[in-house]
Amino acid sequence: MALDTLHQRFERLAPHILTYGPGDDLPRPAILLFHGCGGIAENLLIYCQMAARAGIRAYIIDSFAPRGWSRKHASNWVCKGLKLRGYERSGDVLAALYGVSQRPDVDRSRLMLAGWSHGAWAIMDLMTQKLDKPGDARLSDPAASWLDGVTGLFLVYPYINIMARSVTRPWAHKPKTMAVLTLKDHLASYRHSLKLVRSLRKQGVAVETLTFNATHAFDEEGIDKTRIMAYDQAALASTLEAFQDFMAETLKS
Repeated sequence: MALDTLHQRFERLAPHILTYGPGDDLPRPAILLFHGCGGIAENLLIYCQMAARAGIRAYIIDSFAPRGWSRKHASNWVCKGLKLRGYERSGDVLAALYGVSQRPDVDRSRLMLAGWSHGAWAIMDLMTQKLDKPGDARLSDPAASWLDGVTGLFLVYPYINIMARSVTRPWAHKPKTMAVLTLKDHLASYRHSLKLVRSLRKQGVAVETLTFNATHAFDEEGIDKTRIMAYDQAALASTLEAFQDFMAETLKS
């Protein structure tokens, strides 16, 4: 199967991007948000609204609708690692940067990537690639220059397990990073996550962590119905505070 160009991938993503922020046309800093394997959930809107109030543009990048996948399909295939692993989805991250950074109302020198679970996996896998040859990020024309304006990564309960490339490969790109970890994450043990954090720090990545005695997807109201995950309002409030502080720090002019 032929690989997409950056432009082709962005053209597929663009009709499904959800946009938030001030209603002007001034070039402003921007955050690109990448959902977990269950698709776009209401929790992402809370973060977007906070960004908009701070004068920052926010874009939720839907990786499933462009592929014609329902939430049920994604749950059965993506959440089980059978389709669209982090490495493949990393092309969505790069293509979204390619497209959004060229908007006249976006300051391409002040960009932040935020990912939840599978979305964080895709972002982290992108960081492991030099992006200097066809096939990287599953694109025909990847280019590291599209990462030049990325000043921060905000990763919430990131998938850090056997299929994640960051476990075995160093990062080629090293933006300042905030990782929100949980002690009860059933997809990646806290000890394993800390091991990776220490590895990234040794590589020169400025990684900060925020840890909660919570489960995976703690910021999704209604997640309790899964029985293995639970909504935690206090942890969400603290994460939002950290998100606000991280935005202010990494997107300042």
